[in-house]
Amino acid sequence: MPQYYLSILLFLPVLGIPFLFFSKNEKWIRLWSSIVTLGVLGMTVPLFLEFLKGDSGFQATHRIWNFLQLQSGGLDYHIAIDGFSLLLITMSALLFFLSALSAFSNVKHRVREFFILLLLVETGVIGVFLSVNLIQFYVFWEWMVLPFTLMVGIWGEKGRIKAAMKYLVFSFTGSVFMLASILVLYHYTHTFDLEELAVASLNSIPGNIKFWLFIGFSFAFAIKVPLFPFHTWMPDVHEEAPTVGSVDLAGILLKIGLFAYVRVVIPLFPQVFLEYRNLLIALAVAGIVYGALVALTQKNSKRLVAFSSLSHMGFCILGILTLTEEGVAGGMLQMVNHGFTSGLLFFILGFLHERTGTNELKDYSGLAKSAPFLAVAIGLAAFASAGLPGTNGFVGEFLVLIGTFKYSLLYGFLAGSAVIFAAGYMLYFARNLLFGEPNSLSSGLSPLNVREKFIVSVVAGIIILTGVFPNILLEYLKPSARVVLNLTSKQALQERAFLEQEGTLKNTKKKFINYRTLGVEPPSYEDRISSGRGTGIPGKKTVSQEAEE
Repeated sequence: MPQYYLSILLFLPVLGIPFLFFSKNEKWIRLWSSIVTLGVLGMTVPLFLEFLKGDSGFQATHRIWNFLQLQSGGLDYHIAIDGFSLLLITMSALLFFLSALSAFSNVKHRVREFFILLLLVETGVIGVFLSVNLIQFYVFWEWMVLPFTLMVGIWGEKGRIKAAMKYLVFSFTGSVFMLASILVLYHYTHTFDLEELAVASLNSIPGNIKFWLFIGFSFAFAIKVPLFPFHTWMPDVHEEAPTVGSVDLAGILLKIGLFAYVRVVIPLFPQVFLEYRNLLIALAVAGIVYGALVALTQKNSKRLVAFSSLSHMGFCILGILTLTEEGVAGGMLQMVNHGFTSGLLFFILGFLHERTGTNELKDYSGLAKSAPFLAVAIGLAAFASAGLPGTNGFVGEFLVLIGTFKYSLLYGFLAGSAVIFAAGYMLYFARNLLFGEPNSLSSGLSPLNVREKFIVSVVAGIIILTGVFPNILLEYLKPSARVVLNLTSKQALQERAFLEQEGTLKNTKKKFINYRTLGVEPPSYEDRISSGRGTGIPGKKTVSQEAEE
């Protein structure tokens, strides 16, 4: 595979944009955009064929040293994949391709501009998942904000302007904290390389500065997940966004915040993360329960799915926060699975809205009789969202709950209760749409066309396949999960605490020197984690203090 292969994949959507100006024909614009997104998806196939599944290190690396000269040194262009990012990139590429297909009929004005924005968002998303350089990570993080804001603000529903502005304000507020944290971090470390920072000395940054850097990054990423209580922008954006916007937000963009925790926060600030993860776990569990309970009260179908996404993303971050083998792997798996489940739900709601002009649950009934194909898809999506065994929603949540019960019986019980609530709100969702006698709206629905059936069938097939055979995904995720476990281990903290001696690095006795070595089989939870659950309470010995002793 050529060294620059990942760079072609990354910038292919942008390279396809000039060809949209070759014709004013809207059919050509839609077709070309779909071909470009299909090309990106096709380029992930060789990555799977050449990927070493058991290797936790970065692969298919493309690095240009000193790509940009700075006063204090050079800025490298550095992109690569690991198992976690490979699955997220592939999921994103597939959803972008299907989104382009779905926009054939539901985007009726400014078609060229819409697809330009869609391709820009795709490059931004893939850039975040590929970046191994922190400033480059930030550039792609910002890259996708404005295009997505415009997608919501121009092609959304009646309240689109308010929703778009809310998304923009929340995003840029987090970005300010993120950029400030990056610049302060560089002042102390003189590097933007995420792999170097993951094994760098813990002593190079003063403790109080380290804490505020942790807060800055965590705040920026919590907004994107979103972690309760930073979620208030999400239901409004989902309700007002066009179908493509809702699919891409729930299926792809929400994953970026949690990916950033795994790629940035945990590797760079493991000891602070350990000391304050009790608080983060409490917020994750609160989001799980709150999202499920509020979903039960919703009358608008898109808001219901939005609050269910808040609950499901809470499961994802909870699994990673437990730092158990089952929890971390389950959290990563649930991120991928939720992308397909929420994507299918929003595709279906988009097809219904296109035919009826409403998202209110009370306006539908009897779809099981009037639209049997659509009814089967709704049932499958609802079952998967509720975590029914045999669907992809089951395995990830099950692993997360196992890990959570290992960490805390109370949190495990609370998170488990949300599974019951999830069954309740999805049954409520399905009952309103499927059962009863078809009303005038439902009986007059035109059947799904071939393009729409293809979209539904592809996502539904993945939901069933990965539900029955979850190891298809887990074999790529487990090495990345081991990296997270070892990054927060007692040995890794001790090595990084003693890394600097008279200004020179001592690597001879180090076990963990890069992502590849961090992927070894981790010790048991009790042997890995110091001080049980660090709380960050003043007067209590912290993990970093224990490492220094």
